[in-house]
Amino acid sequence: MSSLTVRRIFVWVFSMILGLITGYLIISIGFDALPLFTQVQTPQGLSIEEYGWIYFLVTSVPIGFIYVTWLDYFVGTGILPD
Repeated sequence: MSSLTVRRIFVWVFSMILGLITGYLIISIGFDALPLFTQVQTPQGLSIEEYGWIYFLVTSVPIGFIYVTWLDYFVGTGILPD
């Protein structure tokens, strides 16, 4: 494998891992901050089971694509055309 292929695989894997972590943090911690902006008086985080696995993936994968975009720019893999 060439160096470019290895960098591209790294960008995809690392970005999706970051997307899953960010999605998890948004779901579990982000909803705790929601009462600051609403009238709900009992803050509690959600688990992935309560939120739903499909909804979790639909939340996390697009965040991973955002990471792919930025890492592609900084690492210079050329995944996205210039």
